[in-house]
Amino acid sequence: MILDRDSGEIEHKHFYEIVNFLSENDVLVLNNTKVIPARMYAKKLTGGKVELLLLKKIDNLLYEVLLGGAGKIKENDILILPDEKETCTLLKKLGNGKGLVRFNFTFQGVFDRYIDENGITPTPPYIKRDKPFDEDKDRYQTVFAESEGSCAAPTAGLHFTKELLEKIKLKGVEIIYITLHVGFGTFKPIKCDNIEDHAMDSEFLEISDLNTELLNNFKKKGKRIIAVGTTTSRALESASIKGFLKQFCGETSLFIYPGYKFKFIDSIITNFHLPDSTLILLVSAFTGKSHILNAYREAIKSGYRFYSYGDAMFIR
Repeated sequence: MILDRDSGEIEHKHFYEIVNFLSENDVLVLNNTKVIPARMYAKKLTGGKVELLLLKKIDNLLYEVLLGGAGKIKENDILILPDEKETCTLLKKLGNGKGLVRFNFTFQGVFDRYIDENGITPTPPYIKRDKPFDEDKDRYQTVFAESEGSCAAPTAGLHFTKELLEKIKLKGVEIIYITLHVGFGTFKPIKCDNIEDHAMDSEFLEISDLNTELLNNFKKKGKRIIAVGTTTSRALESASIKGFLKQFCGETSLFIYPGYKFKFIDSIITNFHLPDSTLILLVSAFTGKSHILNAYREAIKSGYRFYSYGDAMFIR
């Protein structure tokens, strides 16, 4: 779907036709984060099963995790990992089902290989499956994924193929990569009556000195900055001060909702999001509530697919 940000006018196209809506005056910014196989099933020494989802690396072999069956686990409990040879230790409970876990490996590199071989690719909680789907390891990953660290994919990027990116480059469009490691909090619904009371989980963001300089120069030249995905949108807005970027390497918990004034991006390519999500609030802030509601009604009427493996919208 092509949505005009100002008028609300809608067009229906195939995604590969997006090249026809781009020009040498455009800059496409993509999130090159890579989803790690962050989910695994462990068990207590007594045999009770526990699900672990790696949320954030704190230090070598030290992770913040989401614990399935957290009520059955005590601090300092040892958990046996899937191959029944390796273990981890719950050092501290953090509340809300989260915990601080140390994996009992010799080196981080050894653990990284173990995760790659034994971990399961996490998919959104609304995708219900009786068992892991092996193809998710490849399908739930963008073709430009490079920087490992996400437990959820920047799904607007899933629509791009290497061939399409080459066509876009040949059109004269500049392509820049930034990194925002997507946390599981992206699926956390807003449950409070006042949206300002919603607590955003922090996520790691990095924009290099070189790409900061390039993006600022493109902005000064009047090029259109197109953010691919809500993650890229949050990243660029987090690093923006008075309309230009500063180099950024650290955590961001920026919450964008209606009333927010965008400082850097001009257009967004995004999927269709869950109700009561921070993601739908971001696109509503960018386009306006009435245009978004009308676009979603049209998407439902036209049989669009929603959510992570669904269709896309180009808000321009």
